Amino acid sequence: MICLLLVAGHGTVLEDQIKNDLTGLYTSLEGVPKALLPGVGGKKILDFWWKAVNTRQLFSEVFLVTNADKYKHYERWATANDFPVENIINDGTTTYETRLGAVTDLDLVISSRKLNDDVMVIAGDMLCADQNFDIAQVIKFFQLKKGELAIYYEMEEMESTSSRGIVEVCSESHRITNFLEKPAPGTTDSRLASVVFYCFQRKTLNCLSEFLSLYENTEDRVLGKFMEWLINVAKVPVYGMKLPTGFQLIGQVGLSDYTKWLTFYSAKKTGNTVKAITCRSYARIGIIGNPSDGYYGKTIAMTIANFWAEATICESKHLVLIPHPLNDPTEFGSLLDLYYISRKEGYLGGLRLLQATCKKFYHFCSEKGIALSKQNFTLKYNVNIPRQVDLPKPIRANFILDVETEELYITAGLQDRVVQVYEGLVYMDFSKELMEKQGYGDYIPLDINSAPPFWLAYLRDPSDSGTIHSNVRQRWLNGDTKVVEAMRSFSELTDLAKQALESQDWTELATLMDKNFELRRSIFTEACLGPGNLKMVEIAQKHGSAVKLPGSGGAVIGLCLDPKNLVELKKAYQEAGFVFCHVVPYCPQSLSIRTLLCKP
Repeated sequence: MICLLLVAGHGTVLEDQIKNDLTGLYTSLEGVPKALLPGVGGKKILDFWWKAVNTRQLFSEVFLVTNADKYKHYERWATANDFPVENIINDGTTTYETRLGAVTDLDLVISSRKLNDDVMVIAGDMLCADQNFDIAQVIKFFQLKKGELAIYYEMEEMESTSSRGIVEVCSESHRITNFLEKPAPGTTDSRLASVVFYCFQRKTLNCLSEFLSLYENTEDRVLGKFMEWLINVAKVPVYGMKLPTGFQLIGQVGLSDYTKWLTFYSAKKTGNTVKAITCRSYARIGIIGNPSDGYYGKTIAMTIANFWAEATICESKHLVLIPHPLNDPTEFGSLLDLYYISRKEGYLGGLRLLQATCKKFYHFCSEKGIALSKQNFTLKYNVNIPRQVDLPKPIRANFILDVETEELYITAGLQDRVVQVYEGLVYMDFSKELMEKQGYGDYIPLDINSAPPFWLAYLRDPSDSGTIHSNVRQRWLNGDTKVVEAMRSFSELTDLAKQALESQDWTELATLMDKNFELRRSIFTEACLGPGNLKMVEIAQKHGSAVKLPGSGGAVIGLCLDPKNLVELKKAYQEAGFVFCHVVPYCPQSLSIRTLLCKP
């Protein structure tokens, strides 16, 4: 790809006002072209753009297009900044009246240098608010969409849409549906401003000659008019990408514009101190229907306040992922200590989740045309969830599932991710029709006050439950009648459980929970469920409590309707070496957490 930096404009208004300024503050800037004026942070405006594009990994060549009047300024700049002087193109004009127009300048470079490649075109004299956006991500999105690309930004309140090219963009496809060059007030509700920052495919550059033949007046030979024609008339697919920054000093501007926007952007940068941000995600229990969420089934699950995971992010010079001292140990008391910890907990802590999430997040943003700042960060996590009972999932349901299944190859369904995103008590319908039509299911929050007093027990020293799903998925994919019918039955149990919750029929709910477990045991087999899980189920059943697995293994939840039996049940679990606790539902709508405990 080739990059063209356009600085051939004649900034007569700004130059005249600097020359005639009586304060004496700008004497040193007399005759200096706009692109070489100080920008945010004191660096020249062009210095930023040269730094952004000066990499062989992105561009095979970079050209600078200027005019004869300012050519010497840019030649001096080039020698001081290691820019190839032979790549400065002089369009031969010396005044504003004799200017060629940006489209003609673009055509001049392509024809004179016989360029035969995709091209990125940037106005090198634009003032940029935040100089940390990733230009590599712009190129990646351009290559992904296989169409032309226009950069846009969200206008500040003080900006007028009549001073910019305004775009209307489809939120799903990111295709620009309409381009309005400096529209009159009230013409459009959009405040998305396009600037001279485009990516063109080589084949599309052939349109330049057609446009120039249609528009002979220099006033019309601007890139805004070209884009308006390309999108609205020629119907060439052009996609939009929003950058997390703003752009100013475009076209003819005055000294007041320069000082105003330089001060405004500098103040934003100075005051842009971000404190560390911590977000918490609560553990969940599958009440009914699981594991049918991965098989177009239905489930009900609930977040609980007993256990949680949280992530903290703060800005830093380098991108740092901090290992958890307990879950990602890197220092041991001895080789024997390492042996026992590794044998008990394995080698896979939470650090891999942070790394996989960051990788997937970058890929997701690149595909969706979401430009990220190049600012780095430090990310760490903390968790009190027992290993193998649940995993912390900090972001959106489908995205979280992709991190686990595509990046880490963890067998998982959507249930856990949905309930931790929605929080509370949630009914979930993952039927095939819904999933194929909209990419997600129907998720209905239920009144958490209708939740009965569940209890939870888990293995004190759980083994790896990675094989808990066995070969059921493959059997389901193969159309195994027993598995297919079981998943349909899970959905039916879920609908009945929803009715039981809404009517607070705990006896019916307990019966349905028991049926859920027996159905699961029938298709996964006892050998797959494992002795630890089966032992916990056996204890509950001996004490007259409903019981089932809330997740993939390592824990059970239950509903004991007899308070006396519940006391004995707790004692039995503790004597058998299991951990027992009362479930505390987490209610996101309330400032306090309602504790549901059975009286001992």
